[in-house]
Amino acid sequence: MTTTNNSISGGVVHDLPEDLRETLAADAEALAAWEALTPLARNEWICWTISVKKPETRQQHVERVRTELKEGVRRPCCWLGCIHRTDKAISPSVQYVLSRRSKKSS
Repeated sequence: MTTTNNSISGGVVHDLPEDLRETLAADAEALAAWEALTPLARNEWICWTISVKKPETRQQHVERVRTELKEGVRRPCCWLGCIHRTDKAISPSVQYVLSRRSKKSS
């Protein structure tokens, strides 16, 4: 598969961030696994990657996407799912977790 850096598929809601795009473009095996994912699964990886606050954590997430794709992982482990999607309601279980998170930060 020949894929240019600009033609790597994104997600449902999120565009592919440049740091993740460059990492995938540099690893043919990870890129092939990425392109084999559904747009929704790619979206969840992207959202999981960009949802962190610290740059060093984001670098760790980008690297985990690369390595876990090569291991055959298709979705981020223990991920609630993208809360940015407006085409579906947030499930009650995700609402519960998010409400507990907001109480902890208060």
